[in-house]
Amino acid sequence: MRFLSFHCEYFRYEVKKKSRSKIFEQVNENNKTGSLENTIVLFISIEKKDEDNYDYLSQAIFEIEAIAKQLKVSNIALIPFAHLFGELSDQEFGLNALKALQENLETLGYTTIRPSYGWFNEIELKAKGHPLSRISRRI
Repeated sequence: MRFLSFHCEYFRYEVKKKSRSKIFEQVNENNKTGSLENTIVLFISIEKKDEDNYDYLSQAIFEIEAIAKQLKVSNIALIPFAHLFGELSDQEFGLNALKALQENLETLGYTTIRPSYGWFNEIELKAKGHPLSRISRRI
């Protein structure tokens, strides 16, 4: 797993068009749009090697929590992002990994949003400009 994080004043998304993905989630009025204030926006790639690494999820949560605690942020946006140049996992595995990450973070008390998998989204964010406002991790 790789992710690029931005500490943002706000993040908003709106689902626009189905992608070329073979797997996609249904879009309805509850998940067509979303927004969070004072949030960490994570652009995440799930990689092929994660399929054999049973610790990737706990390692990712550890890293995300460390960033969130440093920034004193409890809102997290999880954005599937296939463009971080790793060898991507199977799409079904990737979707399930994102769902598991979201569930675990919510169990820990974080407020999360995740645009529906398999769709192009219009996004709007306002990234802050401080030393920890942009962080990348490779799990």
